[in-house]
Amino acid sequence: MLRDNKNESEVSGVKSYLKVTVLFFIFYAAAGCSKNLKVASSHRPDHKSTSVVSAPGHQKKARVSVTGNAEPGRGVGKICPPNRVDARGSKQTRQILEEALEFCRTSQDFWGQGDFENAIASLDQAYNLILITDTNEKPKLIQEKEDIRFMICKRMLEIYSSRYVVATGNHDAIPMVKNRYVEKEIGSFKGVERGFFLRSYKRSGRYRPEILKALKEAGLPKELSWLPLIESGFKVKALSSARALGLWQFIPSTGYKFGLKRTQWVDERMDVTKSTQAAIAYLKELHNMFGDWTTVLAAYNCGEGRVLRVIRNQNVQYLDNFWDLYEKLPCETARYVPRFLAALSIVNDPEKYGFDLNGLDPPRSYEMVTVSKQMLLKDVAKNMSISNKILEDLNPDLRRNVTPHDSYELKVPKGKGAFLVARLDKIPVWTPPKRLYAYHRVRPGETLSRLAARYRTSVRAIAATNHIKRQDHITVGQRLKIPSSGKKPVYAKAKKTAGSWQSGPVSHRVRRGDSLWLLARQYNTNTKEIIRLNSLKNTRLFVGQKLIISRGTEAVQTAVDTKTYRVKRGDTPYKIACSHKMKLERFLRINELTPRSKIYPGQALDVEAR
Repeated sequence: MLRDNKNESEVSGVKSYLKVTVLFFIFYAAAGCSKNLKVASSHRPDHKSTSVVSAPGHQKKARVSVTGNAEPGRGVGKICPPNRVDARGSKQTRQILEEALEFCRTSQDFWGQGDFENAIASLDQAYNLILITDTNEKPKLIQEKEDIRFMICKRMLEIYSSRYVVATGNHDAIPMVKNRYVEKEIGSFKGVERGFFLRSYKRSGRYRPEILKALKEAGLPKELSWLPLIESGFKVKALSSARALGLWQFIPSTGYKFGLKRTQWVDERMDVTKSTQAAIAYLKELHNMFGDWTTVLAAYNCGEGRVLRVIRNQNVQYLDNFWDLYEKLPCETARYVPRFLAALSIVNDPEKYGFDLNGLDPPRSYEMVTVSKQMLLKDVAKNMSISNKILEDLNPDLRRNVTPHDSYELKVPKGKGAFLVARLDKIPVWTPPKRLYAYHRVRPGETLSRLAARYRTSVRAIAATNHIKRQDHITVGQRLKIPSSGKKPVYAKAKKTAGSWQSGPVSHRVRRGDSLWLLARQYNTNTKEIIRLNSLKNTRLFVGQKLIISRGTEAVQTAVDTKTYRVKRGDTPYKIACSHKMKLERFLRINELTPRSKIYPGQALDVEAR
């Protein structure tokens, strides 16, 4: 029940406190833009004191020397703003930033123990430290300082928010609630969703033993091991309409936040072990914020921000009952919690609900082998004399069933590791084919099958590249990105003239199906050269149009080799393209990016090798 027995003065105090919280966060966010800190004249530079914040039971202590008079506070000293220190070397600056991070970690420990005063004081000291650092205009240090400042501001808001959210009482276990919402979901599992439930339960045998072990080590309730049944039906490659992927249904941004790597070759959201650890970290963070497992589950589904907004709109200081929020949550989230509780009810007492839960899939049994070259899984399986499907099932995080070019922990059946190590040198290195793309504007009467035949590719490849779900649904004027198969496309032959195989201008009459890209490829030149020679204002061509085309030599057609570039903090697509003397358009094209695509530190991208 919501606690409504607070007197009027307490309610007024809560509202005032929330206003102060918002103003405080705005102050913190704005303070990062200031480079000069004015210190009161009463603070003597020669007077230094050391304040210590230490988490009870922890051996590590974070210390910081500050300028000014330390006033005794509650648990820690009250820190006065220090004078800016000129860090003459990046080593000293980095040391100060490391100390700030240590205070952030200490704050997290205090917050987890419910000690809000010391948690906030630790963040104060961390903020004081980043204010005194001088980055000497070094981009990497500036970025690190900005990241820490943002983290402090975000953590401060979370702490102040949680003071009005966390409920009192024992929340070590997930409470089993039976109400009309849960009963309705039980009825659904017994009826129209019975097949889904039984298939999901059967698949759980492959992954649940590993998940249970990880939950036990993390000290989380074992009931959470059934969460993937609701999230993905224990399908490791389940993909939602919101682009959430894997057993635990991480969207890319949340996966990146919790350390799940996503590259051209690997998507760790489909790695059972790593995604389980990421889910545990996320659930822990949510439990520190809300303190109630049913609310945590709702936040896991729709995001903590949405749940916090719903709670704040209630204008309450305590939340003891998730069901008071039920009708104010999104429809999918409102069903999510009772569905999970319904699944728990069935697996805990299957006979009561008419289920015979036998025949679990056997758990995965594997060992890890470190490989450092690109290999097709089918080549690895062939050399190990095992089924290709076995390796694919053990390594679902490999997006193209190819190991990446850098180090990768390949999972192989138990007892086969030494055998693979002995035969690694005999497995051929896989070289990815160079894929070119054409861009085609759909004309009246054209179909995907006709385009596939013209460009010597497949309907499926065109549909997948352009995210077309219905292969019969393309519209006139639609711009399609068409992958090349490596074979020459079908186009009208140009009339041969004397010396036509040597470089020099030739005349070409535009025919149906021609495009600048096709003509440039046919005559070993480029689209810009055709546009220049014919003074074209755009790329649109007309049937019967006469073009002058300068035929290039074979050297003109030679593709530029590429190499892999690992994204660093502070990189942007434009910055990477410029540093490798590439045009931004080409950089985006070869990496299948758009101008709005986000890149992340550690991401592997292709650049021209010059």
